Amino acid sequence: MKIITREAAAALIKDNDTLAFSGFELACANEEVAIALEERFLETNSPQALTVIHSSCWGDRKEKGMSHLSHKQLLKRWIGGIVKASSPKLSEMIQNNECEAYNFPQGVLAQLYREIAAKRPGLITKIGLETYIDPRIEGGKMNEVTTEELIQIIELLDEEWMFYPAFPIDVGLIRGTYADENGNLTLGKEGLHMEVLPIAQAVHNSGGIVIAQVEKIVKNATLHPKDVVVPGILIDYLVISEPENHFQTGTTQFEPAFSGDVKIPLANVPNLALNERKVIARRAAMELEPKMILNLGVGIPVSVSTVAAEEGVSDQFILTTEAGTIGGIPAGLKDFGHAYNSEMIIDHHAQFDFYDGGGLDLSVLGLAEVDQLGNVNVSKLGNQVIGCGGFINISQTAKKLIFTGTFTAGGLKTELKDGKLLILAEGRNKKFVNKINQITFNGGFATKNKQEVLFVTERAVFKLENGELILTEIAPGIDLSRDVLDQMEFDVRVSSDLKEMPVEIFTEKWGKLAEIMEEKK
Repeated sequence: MKIITREAAAALIKDNDTLAFSGFELACANEEVAIALEERFLETNSPQALTVIHSSCWGDRKEKGMSHLSHKQLLKRWIGGIVKASSPKLSEMIQNNECEAYNFPQGVLAQLYREIAAKRPGLITKIGLETYIDPRIEGGKMNEVTTEELIQIIELLDEEWMFYPAFPIDVGLIRGTYADENGNLTLGKEGLHMEVLPIAQAVHNSGGIVIAQVEKIVKNATLHPKDVVVPGILIDYLVISEPENHFQTGTTQFEPAFSGDVKIPLANVPNLALNERKVIARRAAMELEPKMILNLGVGIPVSVSTVAAEEGVSDQFILTTEAGTIGGIPAGLKDFGHAYNSEMIIDHHAQFDFYDGGGLDLSVLGLAEVDQLGNVNVSKLGNQVIGCGGFINISQTAKKLIFTGTFTAGGLKTELKDGKLLILAEGRNKKFVNKINQITFNGGFATKNKQEVLFVTERAVFKLENGELILTEIAPGIDLSRDVLDQMEFDVRVSSDLKEMPVEIFTEKWGKLAEIMEEKK
């Protein structure tokens, strides 16, 4: 193991190499080498034709992370879980057909590293069936220049399975907090573990090199062996980081409540302002039951945890994030994936093992487009590539799903007055459409798997029943025809028992969630 500069590390990467990066936004992200690699390319036009793999949202949604590698000629092929949220530059490259782009489920990529490490043929899973990942639909290919089929459908035990073949990786770029002189790596100040160990194992066993970024090098025999996450036998080079390139999350330098060093009072988590988004989060929270194990998606879904904290019921269920946190309160958008006061932080791939096996009782997720069959798109809007992240893993396996979002988008303005919802300006874009742009969630597949599925907006609630969307609730103050039916591109069946959404969730003070949950015991 050698300690080298980031420039020397970047010089080790050759044309046509396949690179694997850990990272959830900037958690466990090797920002130093990514910066140096971009600088080298801009100065020398080398290396070229790289294949880059990362499982999640790697970057700060601006210039860091994957944005450093989003250059023509430098990047030949991208295989990842999230595009737009990690790098707008990459999203633009994909739209312009300037690189090949495969968007695979986040959990699949996190788990695939273990198959590569063990030299097994690949990952066999049902995750992705009957979505755009399925090779009979799109095969996860996100633009016209992406033509090679990387996934197969196989039959095993008289069932269909997705097969994601393994492949060798030349360079692994991971991050930790401290390493000793033998390269043993710890993650003490990281808020997540990610898949740093299986990446290192996969690259080492592929005959490649592993480069780890750390804050400090410490003396041998000073790290507790149980604190070591990646053994030094797997790490070839260490790069010491500057503080500005070692952010704990996409926006936070260091929050000790994320890494488990302190516990903060839940009163310190700010309350949500009353608006249509809070109404949606409150209505979704009404589906909570004691002892449930939950996952909350980014945006409105994660606000369910804040609503629960406001209502004093956070201790009645277990919140998890796909990044590996269990317990505590998931952080909002700017620190998504992390959690305040976690009870435990497990490896990224291990969390998806639990999710894929049906461990989640409930997941609250976002929606961008919905059709009359209950299919949902969140991964591609027009030709803008967003990416699926962990959405497919979670939505295909949770026992119950709640998709949340405003009823229309682009300029929607509402007012909450006297327990009623008023539409001041309708959004320009309809979300309930005849044909969605991409199948990220298949309503028919969910029906076959007997999942319970709800769609919650600020003005209407729908239920998926036998592959059909049914309107079951509308908000007080809303006109059924003008504000709901006329804002949908398809006809929807209205329940004969159409109810009004609870007036209380449209008021400043609610205070009913504990009572609702008590009735479900």
